[in-house]
Amino acid sequence: MTYCVGFRLDRGIVFASDTRTNAGVDNIATFSKMHVWELKGDRVLIMLTAGNLAFTQSVVSILSERISTPPDPERPSLSSVTTMFQAARVVGAAIREVRRVDKQEIEDNPGLFSASFILGGQIGGEDPRLFQIYKEGNFIEATPDNPYFQIGEHKYGKPILGRVASPDMRLGVAAKLLLLSFDSTLRSNLSVGMPIDILIYRRDALEVSERRRIQEDDAYFKKLSTAWSEALRDAFVHIDEYEGADTLMPPVEVASSRRG
Repeated sequence: MTYCVGFRLDRGIVFASDTRTNAGVDNIATFSKMHVWELKGDRVLIMLTAGNLAFTQSVVSILSERISTPPDPERPSLSSVTTMFQAARVVGAAIREVRRVDKQEIEDNPGLFSASFILGGQIGGEDPRLFQIYKEGNFIEATPDNPYFQIGEHKYGKPILGRVASPDMRLGVAAKLLLLSFDSTLRSNLSVGMPIDILIYRRDALEVSERRRIQEDDAYFKKLSTAWSEALRDAFVHIDEYEGADTLMPPVEVASSRRG
């Protein structure tokens, strides 16, 4: 399992993904779930992947191979399309191609071929856009009312995103928010693990603004995690307790028994 999140803002898009891949409790490996295609000055596309690693790597390989081949009007690539919507359709077509080639294996082992994708970025003068793409190849787009997508083991990181996320945030604030959602997830699920890949794309830059890998000993992440734990404990202490607990229940009488 993994955890990935993309957050579209007025100022750009922030992406984050873990790197843990499990093949059993004693077989843990590190694989990047973040894939970047960048033609500086023209387009930047970022894709996050979750699910069966063989399936998602096959999709990524198809997309990368088509970028490096001569343009074909019948088979558009991420380097030839003119909108992010068309790019999402290209990813969907690649997913369906893998499903078609591996049809028998998927039918024999349907549970092994779960996969989901987040695709975001900007092409030319178009606004930055963000999509969630499903294993069937269909997709939905982020909106001001729902500006972020999560895939993988997302339930532990969702509460803070649902309460705090807003498209008008600064990019640095959004990056902090995503890392806090990862901190909650890491504490609750062993199938999600460090290091964390984070990427910030600034609107109209048409190149990656910042990309880094956060290791377990990262000073900022450790400070963030500690400060968040202390803030939660402090908030809990200062919230009024439930008043009826002690008054509604009758006092407990301790019965004594004597022999003889």
